[in-house]
Amino acid sequence: MAAGSSSLTTFDKPSDREILITHVFDAPRELVWKVMTDPATIPQWWGPRSQKTTVDKMDVREGGSWRFISHGEDGVEHAFHGEYREVVPPERLVYTFEYEGMPGHVSLEQVRYEEHDGKTSMTNTVLFDSMEDRDGMFEAGMESGSRETMERLDELLRTMA
Repeated sequence: MAAGSSSLTTFDKPSDREILITHVFDAPRELVWKVMTDPATIPQWWGPRSQKTTVDKMDVREGGSWRFISHGEDGVEHAFHGEYREVVPPERLVYTFEYEGMPGHVSLEQVRYEEHDGKTSMTNTVLFDSMEDRDGMFEAGMESGSRETMERLDELLRTMA
């Protein structure tokens, strides 16, 4: 864990169907946007360190789709996919998220990027179909996985700044 990184990511449950994730990156918004929307950089930061991520597809445009596969050390694969609903570089990204291991549980992620004094605040509002889906995702490790992913992204951004 990078020193101090966990304090940069916060989680809240503003309603019975939402999780609000915020993180502050010590990097300009344009760079954060580029790294988060470039299929070449996704494997360098997405998911837990113990897994290798491959990008099966990533067409960052309204109506475009994405699919990432996480490969565990034990050989088990976990695939995730969705569709981009709104793409407004470098301010806003809206997309669906579905874990293929539990089909039918689709969340909607609305990510906003705001820059202040060379730092970028990312706010991700994740909307679930039900409170049970929200709580199930949280209990399945969403918080720890998101924290580790943000730490890895921080580390990559530091090498690019």
